[in-house]
Amino acid sequence: MMMRCVPCEGDGDEACANCGKLGSDAVKLKNCTACRLVKYCGVDCQRAHRKKHKKACKQRVAELKDEQLYSQGHERPEGDFCPICTLPIPLPMDDHSIFNTCCSKQICDGCNMAAKKRGLLDCPFCRTRYPDNYADTLAMIQARVSKKDPEAIFHLGVKFVHGQLGLQKDTRKAVELWKEAAELGSIDALYNLGVAYEYGHCVHQDRAKAAEFYEKSAMQGCVDARCNLGSYEGQEGNPDRAVRHS
Repeated sequence: MMMRCVPCEGDGDEACANCGKLGSDAVKLKNCTACRLVKYCGVDCQRAHRKKHKKACKQRVAELKDEQLYSQGHERPEGDFCPICTLPIPLPMDDHSIFNTCCSKQICDGCNMAAKKRGLLDCPFCRTRYPDNYADTLAMIQARVSKKDPEAIFHLGVKFVHGQLGLQKDTRKAVELWKEAAELGSIDALYNLGVAYEYGHCVHQDRAKAAEFYEKSAMQGCVDARCNLGSYEGQEGNPDRAVRHS
């Protein structure tokens, strides 16, 4: 029986990596869904070839993962730009901007200052009056949480971590909220989940799982996650991989 691995790219005359049968109108070859390096004429051939192909498949999957990890996330995400002046907010963002609970927008200090100089005391983005107390602030956040706003859900989790706005400290609740926010697209939630798993904050400490969350966050532009991945590689004795994150 012929056993070989051949690239799946070509001019249409690729063969089954296991039996060598050529693809045709009658024989539809299908890619190995993991590595896409080889094709098979059927499930039986794929199973028969698995032992021979496993090593090359795993290597290619790792290469594809690295290609994504190192090629994506080099641009700052949309949430890092002030929605008023559209300029990137300097890092660290919390030192140079304010998160407004009324609209879940991060407004740079420059635009906030300009609004105040013009006598605008409400939110400079949505013109909503700022809340006067913790209860009203929490109500604003919860209103946006009910609408599945990922940034509002993320920030509510942060409030639970620190016990702010009259909430009792509840890191377990915060992790639950961050998981929901991450599923809805919050990059910050992905990063915070990485931190939670790295240090075991109300979850089972799991460095590999932490790295998964850091990778997802880094590929979407989170610089802190990228920094942590570089640190991981350095600790593992992989300086060449570490510097690729810089």
